[in-house]
Amino acid sequence: MLTREFLLQADCKTAYGDIEESLLLTCEQRAASLAATLACRPDNSPVWIFGYGSLMWNPVFESEEAAEGLLQGWHRAFCLRLTSGRGTAAQPGRMLALKEGGATTGLAFRLPEETLHDELALLWKREMVTGCYLPTWCDLALNDGRTVTALVFVMDPRHPLYEADSCPRTIAPMIARASGPLGTNAQYLFSLEQELTRRGMYDDCLTDLVSQVRELQTAHHHMQG
Repeated sequence: MLTREFLLQADCKTAYGDIEESLLLTCEQRAASLAATLACRPDNSPVWIFGYGSLMWNPVFESEEAAEGLLQGWHRAFCLRLTSGRGTAAQPGRMLALKEGGATTGLAFRLPEETLHDELALLWKREMVTGCYLPTWCDLALNDGRTVTALVFVMDPRHPLYEADSCPRTIAPMIARASGPLGTNAQYLFSLEQELTRRGMYDDCLTDLVSQVRELQTAHHHMQG
């Protein structure tokens, strides 16, 4: 499990596995990305972070409030080639990102203003190791009727790790097999499904994918047995 301690101590070059040098952001590039994002912060309202993947069940940063919400204009897709963390370059998996179109249910976290920079620096160390996401300010409709401005990590389709084809037939075999220093790719998928189910959320991008990965794993175990 990715913990706060792990992140605070992590050397991004090595902690997630072997990442191709050309893909790694330096500490300076990460800091510049964070600064540029904060410079676009709208009208000094509180900073909310929108979690649509593992941030939902393992946020790691400190927050003052968490609320469920719906993000319009983006949908979940396993469109990020995973060569570290829960995959390797030799046997890549797929990680979750957001692509344009549709909508996404998720969990928003309001960050404390006094430690904002430290909490965001930690988040950047987790999400922006290779700079594959575009941190974007979006209007977010919370389930309680409020509209807030939230920071959302969406896929950068120009990034070398972006994969256009994320249909279940293509990616289920990769997800069923891939693993790395942070665990297996399939475990991530099942945790996501479990969290959405627990919250009464639904995402049709998962249904086929989860059943295909389960089938592949069952078939594999039978062959091993």
